[in-house]
Amino acid sequence: MATFSDSTNGKGNDWVQDFLCSACEDKKLEQSADYYCDSCVKFFCRKCIQMHSQLFTKHSPHGRGDMKKWPVVKKVEDFLLKCDVHKEENLASFCKDHSKLCCNTCAFHNHRQCETVMLLTDMVKNTSTDLKQVLVTIQTTLAELRKLQDNQEASIQSVQSSYDEQLHKIQETRQKILAALDMLEKKTLQEMKDTLTKLQASLKSDVDKCSTLGNELNQLRDAFQDISDKSKQELSFIASIKCKDIIQQFENYQKQNFAQLKFSITFHPNSEIMQYLSQLSGLGKIEHYAQSLTAVGNADQIIRIDGESEYDVWEQGDEACGIRDICVLPSGQVLVVDQYNKKVKLLNKQYQVVSHCSVSDKPGGMCQITPSEVGVTVGSEVKFIKVNNNQLVQVRKLKFQHDCLGIASHQGDLFVTSGTELYNYSLDGKLVSKLHENKSHTRTVWGCAVSPTGDKLYITNYKQDKLLTLARDGSVLSIFKDPELLGPRCVHVTPAGQVLVCGWVSDTILQIDSKGSRKLATLATEMYSLRSVCYNSNTDSIIVGSVNNKILVYKVK
Repeated sequence: MATFSDSTNGKGNDWVQDFLCSACEDKKLEQSADYYCDSCVKFFCRKCIQMHSQLFTKHSPHGRGDMKKWPVVKKVEDFLLKCDVHKEENLASFCKDHSKLCCNTCAFHNHRQCETVMLLTDMVKNTSTDLKQVLVTIQTTLAELRKLQDNQEASIQSVQSSYDEQLHKIQETRQKILAALDMLEKKTLQEMKDTLTKLQASLKSDVDKCSTLGNELNQLRDAFQDISDKSKQELSFIASIKCKDIIQQFENYQKQNFAQLKFSITFHPNSEIMQYLSQLSGLGKIEHYAQSLTAVGNADQIIRIDGESEYDVWEQGDEACGIRDICVLPSGQVLVVDQYNKKVKLLNKQYQVVSHCSVSDKPGGMCQITPSEVGVTVGSEVKFIKVNNNQLVQVRKLKFQHDCLGIASHQGDLFVTSGTELYNYSLDGKLVSKLHENKSHTRTVWGCAVSPTGDKLYITNYKQDKLLTLARDGSVLSIFKDPELLGPRCVHVTPAGQVLVCGWVSDTILQIDSKGSRKLATLATEMYSLRSVCYNSNTDSIIVGSVNNKILVYKVK
């Protein structure tokens, strides 16, 4: 049988899946085969098949359109036949007791005591295998594996994000403790200064009193010396009395105030503080918890609001903020498109602005691409912005030949609206197809969203007040209109498949059924200039953006 080329047709494996022309291979040439002749058991390219057909007129070779009649790829056959345990042996039997495929070695060592071990050649005679159903099961399992992998990758991002956030909190705690210690030090220093001032004032008073008495005694001494030889009895008497009086004052003052003490100030540390700190194991307690990333509920479960909160997303230097779109990452971080200030802003779990990325023009729609990356429409481009250590970084961009307004993604497909068309692109910017077009007005194809399973697309028709639901091939499944939905721009689908649409003119947010045919609930109304809506599955809440510098967060029951 012919060997195989190195090209692959499928994703996810590295074995060879294409055949080489047998005739060309004999000439040491590699040419992909286009035909297989089961009479010759050989493969032929388009050139060699002509000679073959002239020589063997009765042979009926099978082209690539009939590849089911081609033999199984050798490497595929080897892959399936080889025993998983004993790589050098082929599978030969099946143990019904353990539902295990066995080579001869496996059967001898592990299944000698089993009651039902059958040769594969006998087993397949009475067993039919529905390969189509097996393929469906494989695809379903692969989808679940991708979902699990995405969830775990999201968990990695979430752990890193929470680590960074809590590290900042630890640093804040340390600063608070240092600030408290600074305050204690300030109070202690003030107390010591007050003590110094009090003691110095008291001692200075004594010094001043001693100085005053000393001056008076010096004057009397000088007076005595002046009158001692002049026989002034009256003056001598007066001086003697004054001297006794001053000396008496000194003796009395000395008895009351002058102890033989040396004053000093001493600080005694509060040992309780050091003792308490030495007993602590850290600045706080470290905990971890797991939060389910799986959506609860069904696509038509009505959302019920239970309270609202308001958060400011304005930054220094901003004009008024217009929140055009919102996206919540699996980590719990929130990104908002601030159209008026030409920014994409990153909010933490408390909805505080921690970073922003400026763009060249007014940004429009936004969607998640990976657990840490979003795509944002800006003019005729889609810019890919990544969250890296709580900072927003533009990593690449795609340029298109049309305006870019709304955007959505699903498993490698990118959906972009131009105002009048909906396009399906690959993530590297290659056009897959144009799914929908309406050129009766401008802005007839504005916002877009995709269902969690990827089978339905939702687009808003701003000019004609409609929400359209499309099949994946672009065919229209339903058209929704309602007096409460005027000027719809943003449409959002929750992880459970619930459809939320925002009316800019009507200032309403409606929940529509997953078929896009009827209104299930009016979630918000009479709010000023609603621009965007998004469901945060991390906190079970709905985030609403408008043009008043704020976002509203509605708690869901």
